[in-house]
Amino acid sequence: MNSIGLAVAGKRGMMKKLLVLLALMAAPSWAEDKPVNITRDTASVTIPLPDGTAEIRRIGDNDHRIGDDWGRTSRACPPFCIQPISPAPGVTTIGELELIELLQDPEVVVMDSRTPEWFEGGSIPGAINVPYTQVIDHLGEFGCDIDFDGYVCENPNRVALFCNGNWCGQSPTAIRNMIEAGFPADHIYYYRGGMQAWRLLGLTVTGE
Repeated sequence: MNSIGLAVAGKRGMMKKLLVLLALMAAPSWAEDKPVNITRDTASVTIPLPDGTAEIRRIGDNDHRIGDDWGRTSRACPPFCIQPISPAPGVTTIGELELIELLQDPEVVVMDSRTPEWFEGGSIPGAINVPYTQVIDHLGEFGCDIDFDGYVCENPNRVALFCNGNWCGQSPTAIRNMIEAGFPADHIYYYRGGMQAWRLLGLTVTGE
């Protein structure tokens, strides 16, 4: 091929690249094309509340980013030290899908064990706020009986606890205090990921 032919071929190649680029720019964005389900077959879940229902779904914007407050990776330890997978023997550690399943069971208590200001700033739908410092005072609400020696928890509700994330010691402290007071460990679930993991996955948060 002579120099003129090479020049023509080069221009054609550049035109093709330009056309492809223009087509990509004109096409809908990835965020508009791709659904954001909870699982492959579940787009949302409806859970019962004392005064109705709530829907849990994920944020639909594929370009959404977690906020700065929840994106912090290096909080000082102590007090924000990495928590063990299980806070106590016999406790079941769970993830988001297991927590969502528990939220659909009206017999299960899902407890946000953070202090009230954290709860008011946004929580998981269906969770009640019982600060970790007050959890013992509420054992009677979870199916335990009170006698002269303390609490008797023969057939209590199943309870799932969470706080701010893998570095948060509030729910592990609450769990250990519950067990020490007589609550059976095999009735306790620990959502270790907490609000940080919940928000990272774009799941519904109360008040937002």
